[in-house]
Amino acid sequence: MNHLKPLVAAMLLTLAGASQAANVLVVLSDANHLELKDGKRYPTGFYLNELAQPLKLLLDAGHDVTFATPTGQAPTVDATSLDVMYFGGDAATLKQHQDLVAKLEITSQQRSPVISLARVEQIGYARYDALYIPGGHAPMQDLIRSAALGRLLAHFHQAGKTTALVCHGPAALLSALSKPEASIERMEQGGKATPPGWIYAGYRMTVISNQEEGLAQGSLKGGVMKLLPQTALETAGARYSSNATPWTSYVVTDRELITGQNPASALQVGQALLDRLTK
Repeated sequence: MNHLKPLVAAMLLTLAGASQAANVLVVLSDANHLELKDGKRYPTGFYLNELAQPLKLLLDAGHDVTFATPTGQAPTVDATSLDVMYFGGDAATLKQHQDLVAKLEITSQQRSPVISLARVEQIGYARYDALYIPGGHAPMQDLIRSAALGRLLAHFHQAGKTTALVCHGPAALLSALSKPEASIERMEQGGKATPPGWIYAGYRMTVISNQEEGLAQGSLKGGVMKLLPQTALETAGARYSSNATPWTSYVVTDRELITGQNPASALQVGQALLDRLTK
């Protein structure tokens, strides 16, 4: 029987490794534009590095990833994010992450593996161990007012499951407001009568700052956002903080939440998420 001991030990190591694999749900917007004031539209989607950098960390560590959008449509990459500046100025690193997204066919209209939030609910929230939401302006179009996302977030909140978000992504936490669509509409009109009971009230968090939004205003080509993420989260009851220098990495962790402020924070958010899963 002694000759079986190495085989048994190897099997136990394999099972131990397999048990550490988590199923991470990545929720993206399926909007390809953001509606601005005065009827203007800004073409957008998800930022490549904000999705791909944490995604690569998760896959390299052996975790499983499921992709979802509100309606199950394939998401759109924001063309302005296809820039080496978000990858340390390294063209090879940019291509590596582009190739990863292409290989997974996330943005493919015919073969995308993306499922709807309704399907996620049907499968059962308990299947997922962690949640990640990247930014780009697109979440400001649909995720912030999605009641389906609000139900998902409520499950993760109640279960204390890690919820990580970056840049405009943390604004999606507003979907957990009571009647989020009406609440967001009031905020867009300058109202502050936010319904009580937001599950993240009092949480420390960050999101792209009003200062950074102002610095990037030119990219909207004369358009103006209906609602700034920082202002919205503060109105809802968040304890907001930001970096001292715009566009530098800044991450805040509070209970189950991990929030990153801007594109430069994506890698650090991904590492923090990975560390939580490892522990």
